[in-house]
Amino acid sequence: DVQLQASGGGLVQAGGSLRLSCAASGIMFRYNHMGWFRQAPNKGREFVAATTWSGRITYYAESVEGRFTISRANAKNTIYLQMSNLKPEDTAVYYCGAPDVYGIDLMQEASYTFWGQGTQVTVSS
Repeated sequence: DVQLQASGGGLVQAGGSLRLSCAASGIMFRYNHMGWFRQAPNKGREFVAATTWSGRITYYAESVEGRFTISRANAKNTIYLQMSNLKPEDTAVYYCGAPDVYGIDLMQEASYTFWGQGTQVTVSS
């Protein structure tokens, strides 16, 4: 079975930082593209960041560009999301996802087959 375990969320003041982790099992992680999405209360799930299997290409939502960094450690089957200069509008449940095919748009939720359980990030003003 494929499992994606997200962790690292918490409560932080505006301007602070957090690092999220997503540990994967049951997939050929080193060959898998991976992504982060988030869902705020009463809103749909939105794209945050994604990385190709090699880590050479990354994508970011405009709202987090320059503040968030996605990275991966293939030896640990883990991706990370380093979040800096956090804002109250970053408050959401953050999910990691993995598609099971190539040649798809990594910024689209529908491209992902597997999802983690989510980790809550709350940014206070």
